[in-house]
Amino acid sequence: MKLAQAILLAGIAFSNLVSAQVFDIPYKDDPPTRTLLVPAPKAKAVVILFPGGGGMLRLQDDGSSTNFHTFVRSKNLWVQYGIDAVLVDTPYDLGGGMRNSRSIRDHQQRILNVVRYYKEKLKLPIWIFGHSMGTVSVTEFANGGKDQATLISGVIVAGTFRSASIDSDVTLPVQAIHHVDDGCANTPFSASEGIIKNRPSKSPSQFVVMEGGVSEGDVCGSKAYHGFNEKESEFIKAAAQFILKN
Repeated sequence: MKLAQAILLAGIAFSNLVSAQVFDIPYKDDPPTRTLLVPAPKAKAVVILFPGGGGMLRLQDDGSSTNFHTFVRSKNLWVQYGIDAVLVDTPYDLGGGMRNSRSIRDHQQRILNVVRYYKEKLKLPIWIFGHSMGTVSVTEFANGGKDQATLISGVIVAGTFRSASIDSDVTLPVQAIHHVDDGCANTPFSASEGIIKNRPSKSPSQFVVMEGGVSEGDVCGSKAYHGFNEKESEFIKAAAQFILKN
């Protein structure tokens, strides 16, 4: 059974590497926002992925990246659920640790451009998913007013950064995922828990607590529990099921 599953996943990975496409989305006179679309046959939704840390994936023309972020490792797992996945790069460092450039107008306008681009291109429900400092990117966007909120169908956060929050008047479906052993000081368990506790009673929401996997190196790194290392399949399954349900 394990061999069959491994062959299936390898086939999925290969097919997506072949069909994945890079799209550069213009931004004023500045460098464009580079994105990588990993399409699924007969897709039902789109998930737009915002990595943490400085956010720089340095995506190459062929879609490759030397960044080992959770979203990069798992980008091919969405196809089995009929969900298009979009990795979002950044031409400049968005900061790490105490620095945070995720809420500034320039970054948020880039997100708006990306959302609008894929909304028009794919004509499918759009979900935005942020990990670690990427949770600030997506929560700030959700808080940006009704015009922005109407463009997306829901928000997912994982390993939530401590300053991230969603306004009480935002009624979009929201899911938060957190590893019980996440040891990163900037992403406490309470940050993800609090986002779901503060959701309006009639708004779909879910808090997913994960366990297990492997933790290596920096506790705030992608190979740690914080990055859901060796829990990618379960991690993506939880998010995909919430998307398809809502």
